[in-house]
Amino acid sequence: MIKPLRKLAAGAMIGAGTCLVACIYAVSLSNQNATERDFIQYWAAGQQLAQGANPYDVGAILRLERAQGMEERFPKVTVSPPLGLFLLLPLGYLSPKTGLVLWLLLSLGCAGAAMWVLWLLNGRPDSRWQVLVFGFPPTLACLMAGQLGIFFLLEVSLFLLWHKSRPWLAGAALVLCALKPHLFLPAFLVLLLGSGARRNWRLVGGFLLALAACCVLSLGLDRNAWTQYGQMLQSARLMDVFIPTLSVAMRFALDRNARWLEFIPEIAACAWAVWYFVSRRERWEWEREGLLMLLVAAACSPYSWFTDQAMLFPAVLAGIYAAEKQVRAWVLLGAIAAGCLVGVIGEIPLPSAFYLWTAPAWLGWYLYATRETSAITPPAPIAQPSS
Repeated sequence: MIKPLRKLAAGAMIGAGTCLVACIYAVSLSNQNATERDFIQYWAAGQQLAQGANPYDVGAILRLERAQGMEERFPKVTVSPPLGLFLLLPLGYLSPKTGLVLWLLLSLGCAGAAMWVLWLLNGRPDSRWQVLVFGFPPTLACLMAGQLGIFFLLEVSLFLLWHKSRPWLAGAALVLCALKPHLFLPAFLVLLLGSGARRNWRLVGGFLLALAACCVLSLGLDRNAWTQYGQMLQSARLMDVFIPTLSVAMRFALDRNARWLEFIPEIAACAWAVWYFVSRRERWEWEREGLLMLLVAAACSPYSWFTDQAMLFPAVLAGIYAAEKQVRAWVLLGAIAAGCLVGVIGEIPLPSAFYLWTAPAWLGWYLYATRETSAITPPAPIAQPSS
């Protein structure tokens, strides 16, 4: 009887907390507040979809955003591919303020779900380190900007939980990661290699089925979406904009016009991922090797923002558990988090070069925190003779 009462009490507390947060957002936010966040690009695309118009029409989106009080000269236009457009359609029937409140509540809910999933993944420990997801600087930045990183965090967490027990669902859980495929390209490559090596395509099949469903839904809303998306990318000239990644910084430092330069780290990360998988394929664990690969991919991505690093929390949490009694590791983690919080609290713009160091810092800290556990790897299983 006690256990059901605890669940009921926990549910009541969550419900009350959600209502309180919703009331705070409803009182403190306005339509103009929405225009100051990246969320406004999703709202504007939703408005266009609801009217049967082009969700990537730069001029129309600028007019929509300025009508709500945006003071910036340039429009905020989503550069995510059309496969996620169906998720934005509900925003087309809401005001910017209402849409933002619901978007933030959904983001908080996803963060809470990811926290619970990671607790299960780590064996339901008595410690509560997973609660740190709400104080993880990229998570806070994601909430402030209204960006997608928290959704990626939940998807990665679900994949890690289900990839053995429910492979079809695990593959499907990764579908929104295709909105920013460059962040996950090494992982997708290893997923294909691993499926081929084991002759088990359920993970890939789940992902492809979910991807096909998303494409059908989005094309049902706008059959010209991909053509419009390509035209928007050409006019936006994204390659001319400085993005705080090591890849872009290298291109700007060596030859700004040599656009191929910023893809070298990504290619190197993919090559390393293949070697890393092949050398460990007999004892490969996504909960261990996969987390390191995710960190490397984030550090080498040619296009990413600080908010995208919310997806790295499972790796940071794994490092926390590995270094729970290492004082130096905690001091280093505190220094990195404090440095990131300077950018979040100081509202340093996401395109600032200030964020160049953050993704490499999470990677370096993880390697340092897990140096002792990674040195002790289980022996490869002895191959059994085939019948």
